[in-house]
Amino acid sequence: MSNSSKLPTDKPATRQELAAFLNKVAAMPAVAKTAGGGRLLFALDATASREQTWDQASRLQGEMFLAARDAGGLQVQLVYFRGFAEFYKTPWCRDSTALLGLMSGIQCRAGTTQIERVLRHALAQNKAQRIHCVVYVGDAMEENPELLCQLAGQLGMLNVPVFVFQEGHDPLVQETYQAMARLSRGAWSRFDSGSAAGLRELLRAVAIYASGGLQALERFSQGAGNEIQRLTRQLRS
Repeated sequence: MSNSSKLPTDKPATRQELAAFLNKVAAMPAVAKTAGGGRLLFALDATASREQTWDQASRLQGEMFLAARDAGGLQVQLVYFRGFAEFYKTPWCRDSTALLGLMSGIQCRAGTTQIERVLRHALAQNKAQRIHCVVYVGDAMEENPELLCQLAGQLGMLNVPVFVFQEGHDPLVQETYQAMARLSRGAWSRFDSGSAAGLRELLRAVAIYASGGLQALERFSQGAGNEIQRLTRQLRS
């Protein structure tokens, strides 16, 4: 990627960044509520460097299910990679208990990233049946950034935004992650203990919007925090 495309790389997650994330969610195309509910692909880097935060990712994934349960339902497919070219995907599932049980049994293993494979899988899944967004949690990028951005751009053209959560502060990783989010019409945010509360609300908002559209998010926002209410006002306008 050229130097002209570089984005800020040296500051931790802030309320401004979380607000920017909400603005991106507000720009998502409207989601029609269907009998099958929304479809969200939840992709995780399960290489060894992520072992310490795996439990936190599991909890956030569980809360997405709970938040969307009464908003028309949410189908989630869990995708993760680890080790030497290991790549796993679950069936599309409405049962949060089953996926949480699966995640609790996964052990992280040393290996390189397979983000390209995640994005190609998302494109294939969307071709088979519409998906509404991709959530990716990772801390590294050992692939061709131009190719990743090209694939993210293809998802953006299909109205499948990628919401990228980065663990750590590697500037080269951040540059690529931010570009992937921008080109897919999604958003980027930091994934760490300091931003856990804000990320929890953002993930719940994405899940509810994917599963039930604006009306479901409006109902949820009545008892939610300022960030979610701000998001709802932006979508309503």
